[in-house]
Amino acid sequence: MKNEKWMSLLGLANRARKVISGEELVIKEIRSGRAKLVILAKDASNNTSKKVQDKCRYYDVPVVFAETRELLGQAIGKEARVVVAIAEAGFAKKLVTLFYD
Repeated sequence: MKNEKWMSLLGLANRARKVISGEELVIKEIRSGRAKLVILAKDASNNTSKKVQDKCRYYDVPVVFAETRELLGQAIGKEARVVVAIAEAGFAKKLVTLFYD
């Protein structure tokens, strides 16, 4: 996987205000149906990881995994982030393809 590609697209989505970060806010977006994709750091705690994945499974939101919380945070120009949600279908679709490239 090309880190740079998904990271720059995520940065773009963030500048377009289509990225929500932080566990509680992401869970809220999933519940409301606004989250089109969730990106979870592989180094998230088991508890957080399970909670987010269970919610995504229940609400049928796709999940992809970033290598580390640092990379995820860096992509959106913030401190380390464990989980982010994408609230726009176009960005979500493109990001999925970049993760599975």
